Amino acid sequence: MEPVLQVLALEPTSQVLGQEPIVPLAILLLVILVVPILFERLRLPGLVGLVGSGVVLGPSGWNLFHTDLSIINLLSDIGLIYLMFLVGLEQNFRQVHQSQKHYWGFAGFTFVIPLLMGILVGKIFGLAGNISILIGCLFTSYTLLTYPILSRLGVLHNQSVSATIGATIFTDTISILILAVCLSTRQADVFNLAHLLTLFGLLVIYTTVIFVGFSWVGQEFFRRSGDDEGNKFLFVLLSVFIALISTQFLGIEKFIGAFLAGVAVNKVIGESPTKEKLAFVGSFLFIPVFFVNLGLLIDLSVWSSITNLKFMLLVVVGVIFSKFLAALLAKICYRYNWQEMLTMWSISLPQVSTTLAGTFLGYQAGLLSTEIFHNMVAVMLITSTVGNLLTDRLAVALTPTPLPELLTLNLAEQKIIDKPRTFTIVVPIYNPHTQHYLIEMAVLLTRSEKSKIIPLNIASAAGRMDTLQLEESVQKSERLLAKATEQIHSSGIETVPLLRIDNAFGSGISRAAREQKASLIVMGWGNRTGLRSRLFGNVSDSVLWASHCDVAVTRLVESPQKIQRILVPIENLTSPVLPAVKFAQILADANQAQVTVLNVCDRRISSSKIAARRAQLSVLVSQLTLPNPPEIQMIAHENITQAILQAARLYDLVVLPFIHNYTVPGNLVMSDHTTQIAKQLTCSIVILREAQNTQTSNIPKSVANIRSSV
Repeated sequence: MEPVLQVLALEPTSQVLGQEPIVPLAILLLVILVVPILFERLRLPGLVGLVGSGVVLGPSGWNLFHTDLSIINLLSDIGLIYLMFLVGLEQNFRQVHQSQKHYWGFAGFTFVIPLLMGILVGKIFGLAGNISILIGCLFTSYTLLTYPILSRLGVLHNQSVSATIGATIFTDTISILILAVCLSTRQADVFNLAHLLTLFGLLVIYTTVIFVGFSWVGQEFFRRSGDDEGNKFLFVLLSVFIALISTQFLGIEKFIGAFLAGVAVNKVIGESPTKEKLAFVGSFLFIPVFFVNLGLLIDLSVWSSITNLKFMLLVVVGVIFSKFLAALLAKICYRYNWQEMLTMWSISLPQVSTTLAGTFLGYQAGLLSTEIFHNMVAVMLITSTVGNLLTDRLAVALTPTPLPELLTLNLAEQKIIDKPRTFTIVVPIYNPHTQHYLIEMAVLLTRSEKSKIIPLNIASAAGRMDTLQLEESVQKSERLLAKATEQIHSSGIETVPLLRIDNAFGSGISRAAREQKASLIVMGWGNRTGLRSRLFGNVSDSVLWASHCDVAVTRLVESPQKIQRILVPIENLTSPVLPAVKFAQILADANQAQVTVLNVCDRRISSSKIAARRAQLSVLVSQLTLPNPPEIQMIAHENITQAILQAARLYDLVVLPFIHNYTVPGNLVMSDHTTQIAKQLTCSIVILREAQNTQTSNIPKSVANIRSSV
């Protein structure tokens, strides 16, 4: 027995890991879970930690993982494809014609200048023409890692910031096309005209088939499959893999298929829960593995060469200087101030998604040497870190700009602000323990209006349910409706109970609300529990996304009639402020309660900027012409979530505007303050979604509740 133990003790750890593939997978999941969180607390991009983890775990570090581990290579390949798919999913070409000339101007500057700079760097070091153009192509695009910072500071709609964000549609698309051309010719010295024409023809045919075919098939499938998010999710994934398989027959690079599939899918699904689930799967698992795998390929000894260090320094300086020059030209042409110009520069610095994908593919194709591969990874690490740090410091000084439509708000168009002649509230009831408070909330909202309340119950009707089971389900629903009707009648409000038989609760509620021409849906809180709920959503998710009217998702810990102090926290002035304030004020008027509108500012914002923000907020709230205007409170704090949680201790109810998670391809975290706050609050909560509020922004979006900046 003792010799066996000695042999086991002497057996290298790497061999044990190689024999048991589940062990490296477990370590990978631990790294993906823990490392980005630690780096985010240091205000560093999570991707830096992921790549660094690969270095530590790989041959240059502890040698726990080898670069030939099949499970890591498989997940990494999927992550690369998924990354390009998400880049395509971000492109919204329907908004191109609406873009201002500032978008196109900065897009041209930040594309052409870095492209020429990259070609110049290649020529200085004697690289072939194709490789020099490829390096220039890697310089051109940039990833919006700084989006969460800009959103937190409320400067997304500053003209210079929005121009920088909008320019990514042009830079991403053109750089990917040039990248495809460079990779399609394996000869590094010249481009073959016949080959280029053939490739161009194939791309035109392939793009047409993908766009037309995917759009038609997708629309037909979604029409026939109804609102089942699981089926939509799996259909989109299948479409992506079909697009990848077809590239093999045409001799086109796979990443082009993934990119075009993302563009085509975005055209079909738009801003929907399916888009969020797609980004969630890739960004929480596959894309992080790709970054860890990049770290495994890094050999630290490569950077010890003096020649290579000179090349790396020139590449880093070339990227930073070319982006600075592009921002400077935009300043001169469009008369931005220096603070705006420097912020544009910092936003456009991070070279992540397209840059790393192109570097990895060029390295695999043999066009880029090991030294160039390492230098481009260094560029990614440096620019992503510097870009985030600079934006965090520079954007603070910009004046927070509210949504343009908020400043010219037509109050008659707001369903909560100006009620229609009959204000109809639909109250879905399915939990006898919570329906009493839901009805009380609806009654408070209708007490001073010509209104009616429609208690709604969805009787489950599964496909294999027999007659007896269906009757039992209907009888249970009728009992709940009878109890709700009695409660509403006692309040003296008109009520029309509605029983619906459906196999999907969320879509059943949305359809019933539309049929009844509802103005508002008041429903209970549906907690996210389990992977299936996170991937395919729950009832409240479905209603929030699909309903035509305003939706109030509530978690009431006591009777709404006891509410005396109401807090409406807003993250920034780009949030849907007015509907949440009006909703809170209606409840306050019914209970003679007090409403406080809270705005949390960054500690580094100057007192003059805070005063300007207060003035803007006062102007917005004054448009409501309320008899009892709410109190406006400003707090300077470095953590929005903690500031709101501390303030909420003194309140009975917190009304949170529903803010959709907007992020960018390759972004591994965009903090959802609403979710964090709702989970930790102990008082009553209302999450209010204004009808169609997800369509108001013209900034490129991706629905991804993801973990850290990628």
